[in-house]
Amino acid sequence: MSEKILIIDDEQDIADLLEVYLKNENYVVHKFYCATDAMSCIESGDIDLAILDIMLPDMNGFSLCQLIRKKYTYPIIMLTAKIEETDKITGLTLGADDYVTKPFRPLEVVARVKAQLRRYKKYSPGIITEKVPSKLSYNKLCLNVQTHECLLDGEPVSLTPTEFSILQVLLESAGNVVSIEELFHAVWKDEYYSKNSSTITVHIRHLREKLKDTSDTPQYIKTIWGVGYKI
Repeated sequence: MSEKILIIDDEQDIADLLEVYLKNENYVVHKFYCATDAMSCIESGDIDLAILDIMLPDMNGFSLCQLIRKKYTYPIIMLTAKIEETDKITGLTLGADDYVTKPFRPLEVVARVKAQLRRYKKYSPGIITEKVPSKLSYNKLCLNVQTHECLLDGEPVSLTPTEFSILQVLLESAGNVVSIEELFHAVWKDEYYSKNSSTITVHIRHLREKLKDTSDTPQYIKTIWGVGYKI
């Protein structure tokens, strides 16, 4: 079955262009030019990935991302003309998985969509990986790789696909340090650059918040300064 992609961008030319490229890859595209018109589609839950513009006429993309994350864990790619680092960090903090600035090449967005969907399907229910245990645990934290569930002291914790990937990599190497470069390559499957460290930092901070952890007295994710992280 073809994956369903949600596009919300008030620049109609851009939304229409992305729709053409994604349909050429056999994705089912739900396209809207404002958040209000997209609400019924979002609430249906029948979406595999969302592409959100930040500057929308009726709601900014940050608020929309936050709204989606209250209920759904599918990948979110933020799409915007803004290039400030603070905007990128804000989007990632609110639960976005990736960030693309305009102007962009449509094929780049398509490639990022494919990468996010591969990761999402890898950690979705029904996907069995023989190379790693189906369950990973440490202290009161338990991660079920097959069902994409995270439990903290028996209570469910809602994680985005990227957060789940980061936590799985750290749990698989529990007791050992995972360098920032190794972590980035394992999760994003891309070449690491120093600027990518802020992306990982934001995701780690968000994970700590969800795990009720702190950097000062960590129970789970410990920062090894100048090296990386470990559980």
